[in-house]
Amino acid sequence: MSAPEKSWICTVCGYVHHGPVAPEVCCICGATSDLFELQEEAPPAPAAAAPTASRWRCLNCEYIHDGDAPPEFCPVCGAPPERFEPVAAAAPAIGTAEAGRVVIVGAGIAGVSAAEAARKHAPDAEILLLSKEEPLPYYRLNLTRYLAGEVGKDELVLQSDAWFKEQNIQVQMGCELCAIDPAKKTLALRDGQSLSYDRLVLAMGAHPFIPPFPGATRENVTALRTLADADRILSAAGEGTRCAVIGGGLLGLETAGALARRGADVTLLEGHGWLLPRQLNQTAARYLEAKVEETGIKLRRQARTQELIGEEGVRGVLLEDGDTIDAELVVIATGVRSNTYIARMAGLEVNRGIVVNDHLQTSQPDIFAAGDVAEHRGVAYGTWGPSQFQGTMAGLNAVGGAAEFAGMPRSNMLKVLGYDLFSIGQVKPEDASYREVEGLHEGHYYSFIFRDSHMVSAILMGDTALSAAVKRVAEQKEDCADLLAARPSVAEVMAFLGR
Repeated sequence: MSAPEKSWICTVCGYVHHGPVAPEVCCICGATSDLFELQEEAPPAPAAAAPTASRWRCLNCEYIHDGDAPPEFCPVCGAPPERFEPVAAAAPAIGTAEAGRVVIVGAGIAGVSAAEAARKHAPDAEILLLSKEEPLPYYRLNLTRYLAGEVGKDELVLQSDAWFKEQNIQVQMGCELCAIDPAKKTLALRDGQSLSYDRLVLAMGAHPFIPPFPGATRENVTALRTLADADRILSAAGEGTRCAVIGGGLLGLETAGALARRGADVTLLEGHGWLLPRQLNQTAARYLEAKVEETGIKLRRQARTQELIGEEGVRGVLLEDGDTIDAELVVIATGVRSNTYIARMAGLEVNRGIVVNDHLQTSQPDIFAAGDVAEHRGVAYGTWGPSQFQGTMAGLNAVGGAAEFAGMPRSNMLKVLGYDLFSIGQVKPEDASYREVEGLHEGHYYSFIFRDSHMVSAILMGDTALSAAVKRVAEQKEDCADLLAARPSVAEVMAFLGR
């Protein structure tokens, strides 16, 4: 078997690029080439007895390989054998099945990755990709860059129409799934079509969560989830337009930044005491908030919406404290919910998402789920990297493969308004058993938290060069007792990580 192209993983969004060099910028999030990690052969290690095992885990994407040795390269992310570690004895794998007809519902990154993997591993399979939206599959993560005018519509496309034809993947756009009959292996579509399948991959994604405050249905109140949403926002937002963005998470921040770059007068409303409370502590958030305000965005913390006021069109946001924020456009960015209704009605096991096992199978073995709609080991990731990897594995398994998904490290590499952030673990000490080393170093903020001589969490702001070292030390539970005995400064912890 010939060696694959080199694989480069974007440490910001998880996008996998295949080629001899890293791209100048990530086509998903705009990260520069220095934020890509090359997955290639490691430097020669001292001679040692080769590990023996019957199962191997990819350290990049958590793919599980069964065999006496790791594969030549990971079939999911392209990592070389050096990026595999031995794991426990094998569990039963799913059986090989005839390729038959594979239907994939949803044309986001999970669905397109599933279609690509299924075609790669089963050249003779019939593959049908269904999308509720009319446009060709596109990079949803780039919608805020589209809003900002950084990319055009042509640059949003995931794969061209010609690519789907070359791959012999049938694509039906603008069709909506209404029901699944697992017993008959059929799908009912809104237009009256009935489709049969041998294997089904559900990658329907998620929908915006709109809090139940009055006025949410007024004109010029919208979420940002689809290309149509983005076009609706662009038609309403111009130079000087008063805009309110409700929700200070990553999408809210990027949406506010995009509108500000368009010249709009933007107010960002965050109900919590600081931005990104899951990823940042309060001190780190204050540095980010200063960056936000430098862009001209007005920030309101602990701003809880009571009502969107106006007649037919919105004209403002009434807050619970009685203040009114004037706004001719309101964008709601308060999270998403998985599209599980149809799966639930079909009798599949559903919790926050469609429950899947390590093979991405649902409670019906011939039905798989991946991406924002899936829940694996109690976790619904809702981010690009896991969706891409899950989609690839689900597509491979839908044509008889036995790839296993073991989960992804719970870390966050973000680029917010052009500012690099990294966090991992519980970013706020829970009690006195935790020890924090934090502060500024060369103009950047760092926080490192230890417990029982192990690093358990960290925040890197502005300079994320040590993110891979932090992940290694935290996830492998390296002993930091000698470091901590010296009562280290931030600079000394950084030197320890960079050793």
